[in-house]
Amino acid sequence: MHVLILGGTTEARRLAELLHGAPGLRLTSSLAGRVASPRLPPGEVRVGGFGGTEGLTAWLRDKAVDALIDATHPFAGTISFHAARAAATAHVPLLALRRPGWVPVAGDRWHEASSLEEAAGLLPGLGERVFLTTGRMGLAAFAGLADLWFLVRSVDAPEPPHPPRMEVLLDRGPFTLDGERELLRRHRVDVLVTKDSGGAATAPKLTAAREAGVPVVVVRRPKSPEGVPVATTPEQAARWVTDRLGRSPGPRPT
Repeated sequence: MHVLILGGTTEARRLAELLHGAPGLRLTSSLAGRVASPRLPPGEVRVGGFGGTEGLTAWLRDKAVDALIDATHPFAGTISFHAARAAATAHVPLLALRRPGWVPVAGDRWHEASSLEEAAGLLPGLGERVFLTTGRMGLAAFAGLADLWFLVRSVDAPEPPHPPRMEVLLDRGPFTLDGERELLRRHRVDVLVTKDSGGAATAPKLTAAREAGVPVVVVRRPKSPEGVPVATTPEQAARWVTDRLGRSPGPRPT
């Protein structure tokens, strides 16, 4: 049984670890190639795009893929629609592995935005020293805010266009609460911008912002394909695969 994981996320790597070496299973993980030195999962790995829906459909057929798991980032919306259409065309079962989104709690000062451009429009009224954690892609949306100072955290160095007053912090999660507290204090951050990526790896910044009374601009997730079954943990996704292998994986995770 050949399983293709559209990955690049922590959950995708964990799923590959859970499935690697299972008898009767061939595992391939596909990475988009946007990060220079990605953390590679176990098993076969391919890097790069497929060439849209048609290319992915052809790959599923050519490689005799029996099951497809879309474990891409919640904001990698295009590939999710390609996956849904390709899986339907090639008659391959599809599962989406999606970490739950973040939910505000008492004390949070959240301002929701539907896009990076909308988030940029909110900033002048919220603060002057911005901690921007939306990644290196899409910085052009903030390039016109010359009166604000930005601390931009990303895995790889961003390229222009970007804000003129900017300091870059190259780092990769998971991050600690103590580290996020110190970062906000040291850089005198008075507003945080984040995408609703969900998960625990980057969530400490939200707690640190709440404790410091720092407002947070949260970019909502894009729409995802309808009608695709969803697992919220790698363990649930692994169970979906092992059910198709006809194996008994033990009790269902809670």
